[in-house]
Amino acid sequence: MATERGRGEHGRERRRELSRERREQAKARGRDHGLSDRLEDAADRVRERGERAERAERAERAEQRAERAKAAAATGSSALARQRVRLDQPRAPRRSLLPEYDPEAFGRLSERVARFLGTGRFIVWMTLVVVVWVLWNIFAPDDLRFDQYPFIFLTLMLSLQASYAAPLILLAQNRQDDRDRVNLEQDRKQNERSIADTEYLTREIAALRMGLGEVATRDWIRSEFQDLIKEMDERRLFPDERDEADR
Repeated sequence: MATERGRGEHGRERRRELSRERREQAKARGRDHGLSDRLEDAADRVRERGERAERAERAERAEQRAERAKAAAATGSSALARQRVRLDQPRAPRRSLLPEYDPEAFGRLSERVARFLGTGRFIVWMTLVVVVWVLWNIFAPDDLRFDQYPFIFLTLMLSLQASYAAPLILLAQNRQDDRDRVNLEQDRKQNERSIADTEYLTREIAALRMGLGEVATRDWIRSEFQDLIKEMDERRLFPDERDEADR
């Protein structure tokens, strides 16, 4: 803004100097021709018009600045107050009223539990607990029994164990399905690369075979030598017949 104002002031000063020089030149010419008064009047009129134009231009610029200031106060103040969103940086985590947890850690825990539930050790321990529970509540003294027949508390505990075990097993299966899907995708890509490499090698081998078909092999050279040797032997044995046949 300061540079623009400086340039505008410099331009106005330059125009004023040019107008002064033109007036001086006009006065000098008018003196020579006796028209100095008329030229001065015309110069005054031109000067007044120029001043009016400058005033109007200044007023228009002031109005534009005022309108820009109003627009900035109405819409730009809030935009300047807000922080600029950076697309190259992750957003800050939002606070939530719900408890946060690590999905990977929970998934690994569910897989461990599912693996333990699918072993014979779990079945043995569960059988021992149930047998001890039942025997204790049957043969123990009445004041020490905590779950009388028909063992409602034991049924509740087993149902709770089953209700928690089923979702954990399903979660572990989902994670295993995701891993299997990724492995299958990688295997498919590897198979595609292997097929492409095999096709390339097949084409190269076929090209080599076609090229070797036109190359003289050892057997072919040997057969040619044998034919030449036979022909030379025949010429040695029957030289006259060969000469006559050539004639």
